[in-house]
Amino acid sequence: MKKIAIIGASGYTGGQLAALLDQGAGYQIQGLYVSEQSQVQGKALKDLYPAYQSLTQVLKPLNSQNKADILAQADAVALATDHHVSVELAAWCVEHKLPVFDLSGAYRFADKTQYPAWYGFEHPYPKLLQQAVYGLAEWNADKIAGAALVAVPGCYPTASLLALKPVAALLDPSVRPVINAVSGVTGAGRKALPHTSFCEVSLTPYGVLGHRHQPEIATQLGAEVIFTPHLGNFKRGILATITVKLLPGITQADLRKAFSCYDQAQCVHVLPEGFPKVDDVACSSQCLIGWMYDETSQYLVIGSAIDNLMKGAASQALQCIKIHFENS
Repeated sequence: MKKIAIIGASGYTGGQLAALLDQGAGYQIQGLYVSEQSQVQGKALKDLYPAYQSLTQVLKPLNSQNKADILAQADAVALATDHHVSVELAAWCVEHKLPVFDLSGAYRFADKTQYPAWYGFEHPYPKLLQQAVYGLAEWNADKIAGAALVAVPGCYPTASLLALKPVAALLDPSVRPVINAVSGVTGAGRKALPHTSFCEVSLTPYGVLGHRHQPEIATQLGAEVIFTPHLGNFKRGILATITVKLLPGITQADLRKAFSCYDQAQCVHVLPEGFPKVDDVACSSQCLIGWMYDETSQYLVIGSAIDNLMKGAASQALQCIKIHFENS
């Protein structure tokens, strides 16, 4: 049984991944790690998240001794850390030939020039960027299998790309897809901030025409998009409503054929009618997709719903881990 080390285990995503591994996923937790400066080191994860009562493992500081233990005992590492931290840790893992699954944005672009523009730093490992595989599980399984470094997609890009990639070849190139997506407040992370306090949150857009997930979506889709994220006053989940214009002559039958790519998918399902809602996917690993098309105007509206902490992060990371070890 493969052993997975989780670094950044105290956050929402790291804790969720630990819970999934603990639920009989066929993998073991090698250890749960936090920074050496973390105030929660030495605490059991169940004390941070009472819902995870079986997770009695103590959060360990990522010091030199524990890093040595990871190298000696772990079969892979999952990074649920900030991109400034992940960029160095992922390189350390690859250097020591330890497969790494990075849930941050540190390796999602092959183009190093994207990082100063969207993440505010010059990427120190441009060659490693070329090796990283984008971990959109349903679309990149062949590359994920055996990859040394998997960049697990962002939550908004996951919801958007799963909806758009089936129809990418049908898009009218003169009209950008318009993506309006709403996320629950857990997408902002566990750290307490005034503007993400549940009592302060009301439905509002943010990062308008400047969110770092826009170029991630555009890069993986192969087409520019207009992406507007919104913060919603609910805990978890994402609902993306996407409007696109298709090429002349596209029919309902063409779209049914396009979306049939998910007929055998375990975690993505196209509804026979209607649109999904957040409650349909909360706390699950599923992506639900619904669509409606007007052949006269050639406009297609797609709805895509995921749980931001699951399919948008932890459960997709676990999918990638399974693909890596079971399909390589």
